[in-house]
Amino acid sequence: MNAKLLFSFLLFAFFINSCGTTEKEENNVDLNEEDNKVEVPDFQSVIDSAGLNGAILIFDEINYYSNNFEWAKKRHLPASTFKIPNSIIALELGVVESDSTISTWDGEPRNLKTWERDMVFRDAFHLSCVPCYQEVARKIGAKRMKNFVNQFNYGKMDIDASNIDMFWLEGKSGISQMEQIEFLRAFNEQRLQISPETYTTMRRMMIIEANDGFTLRGKTGWSVTNDQDNCWFVGWVETPGGNYYFATNVEPGDDTESEDLFTLRKNITYKALELIAR
Repeated sequence: MNAKLLFSFLLFAFFINSCGTTEKEENNVDLNEEDNKVEVPDFQSVIDSAGLNGAILIFDEINYYSNNFEWAKKRHLPASTFKIPNSIIALELGVVESDSTISTWDGEPRNLKTWERDMVFRDAFHLSCVPCYQEVARKIGAKRMKNFVNQFNYGKMDIDASNIDMFWLEGKSGISQMEQIEFLRAFNEQRLQISPETYTTMRRMMIIEANDGFTLRGKTGWSVTNDQDNCWFVGWVETPGGNYYFATNVEPGDDTESEDLFTLRKNITYKALELIAR
């Protein structure tokens, strides 16, 4: 994580929010109101400089900011960002008791060596352990999964018994950046019909970094369709002055190295947050 960029962003954010007089809206933003959508060409410069294609979307509890609102409305496979609702559903149903519940490795080879061990649920979340979450999804089952996803208004998921352990990685499922942020807001504002215990556990699980000045919660995701990589970074930053929700969705350019995508999707998001705080 690029701590220097985040620190710079938070200094600006705290100053603006502590000195400003604008009261932030509590209700859902009407996405049809042009005043709530702000084009930010500098976001495009950030994406271009990283050699990527796509959009960054940020919501500061008043306005949406993006370089490409058309891209931000398009649906893509959620990939591992679906581990957020998947975890919530598993905790709510008791399929997983807590974030310290152990997922046992069966000894079979996995795509990543970091997955080849027993691990607690919170580690499976942060390491994006696909086999761990496929097992969880199978225990939840298609009917219950579909009911919760519809209740959460989480994009448009194509779920049935035949794809219950793959629908977020391949197929017809999709969610937009706009929908990602609306879901995160609904969760964080406790508008989802889940227990306080699930809410508390999930907030703890999602922490990427926290200190006296800010808390960063989020999840990355990566899918491949027809040899095209698509990468996510979604979440929000909590500051003394308010929350900044973000959903970044990008694809590699012609010269992008695959291993660089792991850090690029996060770094461009931090730079965009810094730009908004100015």
